[in-house]
Amino acid sequence: MNDPRPATAAVVLDEDALALACELIRRPSVSPEDGGCQQVLGERLARLGFRLEPVTSGNTTNLWARLGDLDPVFCFAGHTDVVPTGPIERWRTPPFEPTVVDGELVGRGASDMKCALAAMVVAVERFLARTPAPAGSIAFLLTSDEEAAATDGTVKVVERLAARGERIEWCVIGEPTSVDRVGDMLKNGRRGSLSGTLRVRGRQGHIAYPQLADNPIHRLAPALAELVALQWDDGNEDFQPTSWQVSNIRAGTGAGNMIPGEIEMQFNFRYSPQSTAQALRARVQALLDRHGLDCSIDWTHGAEPFHTGRGRLVEVAIEAISAATGSTPEVSTTGGTSDGRFIKDIATQLIEFGARNLTAHAIDERVSVQTPGLLAAAYEGMLDRLLGPAR
Repeated sequence: MNDPRPATAAVVLDEDALALACELIRRPSVSPEDGGCQQVLGERLARLGFRLEPVTSGNTTNLWARLGDLDPVFCFAGHTDVVPTGPIERWRTPPFEPTVVDGELVGRGASDMKCALAAMVVAVERFLARTPAPAGSIAFLLTSDEEAAATDGTVKVVERLAARGERIEWCVIGEPTSVDRVGDMLKNGRRGSLSGTLRVRGRQGHIAYPQLADNPIHRLAPALAELVALQWDDGNEDFQPTSWQVSNIRAGTGAGNMIPGEIEMQFNFRYSPQSTAQALRARVQALLDRHGLDCSIDWTHGAEPFHTGRGRLVEVAIEAISAATGSTPEVSTTGGTSDGRFIKDIATQLIEFGARNLTAHAIDERVSVQTPGLLAAAYEGMLDRLLGPAR
């Protein structure tokens, strides 16, 4: 499970970045708890001259930190919260006791995304030590509500910044985007997310007398087969085609001799910019109407798709990542949603880049011990190229 590296790249253990990553992992911060992580990061940023602006909403801890008043603004963004550990007895080491095992750092949040947060702060420290007067401002946008409802986190900070006219030119989110090795993939967009809960009504009855009942499972089955087979769009050169997936189906009381009176089905679209949420809702409803179903749908629109294109930030990121890791990253829009869906409203260009995502959210979440240092070097390279004297 070690993070393989190309032979051309020298692997150097970054003790400072690794130590900060361990300090963050050591703090239990199951969403929406922050566990004091933002205080740790904020203290280091304050020593560099950052102005700290806590933004509390509900049970969520957020932090906007900014150094400088000039444009352009380069912003590092991320979340200090993590998902639950799952059964602790299945972990080979305690999830909130960062441990190095066979060259890997094990602990909840190692991949998603405390190593990236540590690397961002270390990168800024090193950049400012060499460049005390950057050609612009540096900012951090941190939240503890990304892994849960995401209603009191980044979106609240973005609303505050938008209200006072603050914008971000370049934003780098530390989501775990790498696949086989650190540096092999970055994201410059994400698909939209649209979820629905469908309820199809029938008539409950004795299973031996189907003529006296109306089985909603049987009613739904032909429509479900058609929904599964549909090609919703073809995607484009930057996005996969829109996908539709069923996540849960529930019907009946558990009794084996009853025809249920209702079936409930949950589903989700991950959709490309070739489709809209409105059009997808309309197509689903039209199909169900055509099948004559007595039904209703409760819709939840989680995110619009976004795409930052291949502008200056992507070019710089590819250069910096390649120099730091020896890998040229693929530029992708695959995967789930992120807080980029909120930040896009105030950011001109936005990318995601971070650790390997193989064990994110898994039991024994882990990354190579070189990961914090590799990420720090890549982030520092981005700062050099965008805000340094030789930009």
